[in-house]
Amino acid sequence: MGILQAIPQNLHRVEVEGQPLWFHIPTTSLFAPDALSEELLALAGRGQGLDSRALPGQLTRRVSGDDIQARLAQLKALKLVTDGAVQAYNPTVEVEQFPLSTVVLNVNTGCNLSCSYCYKEDLDNPRDGKKMDLATAQASIEMMLREAPQRDRYNIVFFGGEPLSNMPLIREVVDWAETRIHGLGKAVDFTLTTNATLLTEEKIAFFDAHRFGITVSMDGPKAIHDKNRIAVNGQGTYDLVARRIAPLLASYRSRPVGARVTLTRGITDVIGIHDHLVNELGFAEAGFAPVTSGDMAAYNLTSEELKRVFDGMVELGERAVEAAIEGRDIGFGNFNQLLTDLWEGRSKAVPCGAGLGLVSVDHAGDVHLCHRFTGSEMPTFGSVQEGLDHAGLKQFIEARSDRSERGCSDCRIRNLCSGGCYHESYARYGDPMTPTYHYCDLMRDWVDFGIQAYARILRHNPDFLDGPLAGRQTA
Repeated sequence: MGILQAIPQNLHRVEVEGQPLWFHIPTTSLFAPDALSEELLALAGRGQGLDSRALPGQLTRRVSGDDIQARLAQLKALKLVTDGAVQAYNPTVEVEQFPLSTVVLNVNTGCNLSCSYCYKEDLDNPRDGKKMDLATAQASIEMMLREAPQRDRYNIVFFGGEPLSNMPLIREVVDWAETRIHGLGKAVDFTLTTNATLLTEEKIAFFDAHRFGITVSMDGPKAIHDKNRIAVNGQGTYDLVARRIAPLLASYRSRPVGARVTLTRGITDVIGIHDHLVNELGFAEAGFAPVTSGDMAAYNLTSEELKRVFDGMVELGERAVEAAIEGRDIGFGNFNQLLTDLWEGRSKAVPCGAGLGLVSVDHAGDVHLCHRFTGSEMPTFGSVQEGLDHAGLKQFIEARSDRSERGCSDCRIRNLCSGGCYHESYARYGDPMTPTYHYCDLMRDWVDFGIQAYARILRHNPDFLDGPLAGRQTA
């Protein structure tokens, strides 16, 4: 093999409980290296590289030449050493088809609340909102079926505004979609995110009967929730939401119900909010969305507050690790997602499925990258009447996946973060192509914690990854 050089951009070495671990960046996998691999990689990392012909005299242990060559071949296959140019490995995307599994229906731009931080650019009073009709919803679903006829399962998401303000359409879509998709011998799931103020026991029974995945937007205890999540009359909505979700959390059986928490300036108590939502109210899980790029700067977390948020997430994550080792899931959504990414070895060229496996459709039938772009000035990508703009989506996704000139090429979390959320970039920089640079250091720290956490759980209770964590993904 001649002179071999290490490729440090492809490996992140950590120690967990005194034992070395390699985080293999190209595949987002963890390895427990043996002593020979450690020594070979250390020698390859020296300035002059590693001369494989002179190795037997350089090693501190007696190893046969065949064993050395076999191990070097493994390291080369993993792109950890090379006898050519030293370069990081980054996955690339060449889009030839759009295997949609999810379509998000923006069933009403209207909302009955007036949350101060809402990112939706076109929210209206629900009476004046632009409501989707059944024909547009049907065309959206037909577009999904056309683009991905090979799928065995599809997901229809109802979004808004407040989706429950167009409940008649939701009922019509469920009835039609089940008949249409089941008739193809395929399965369909339904999902919605709601502020819960319009929930009734009759609606809950309907959602349960059709196995809806439900997420409730709720920001924590009364004082925190009422700070921003207010009605059009300026009154806080905590008491109403708490009443509405009580029967939901008490009786819903088909799928776990989660809470989505929006963290804005002055609100950083991750642990207290999680405790209230999960342990006091009874949500199965709570996930946190820090606001750093909203249109109204007064609501954006400061850099110091964002650091406190991530510190709180790590502290809560430590509790999650201890529970996982005991076989329990404490319902910390961000932590569970990070564990899942590591467990499944996801190596992503793009941050999410927007524009590939998922698109959002507005009331008029125009197609957006995802629900967060609905109502923005971002160009759309076709319509349900004319079909997807394949060329536009292909150009966008392939360009965004190329991070060679964007400072991401050598980052150790590049294949987990993949440049960050398109909409976060759009809101922060006015350009969805720009990586979310303001998150970089904190995200690296968060992933480092996740690697340590994953390794500890794998060492002490690997059944958790095949049990409670896997069950959460398939529920």
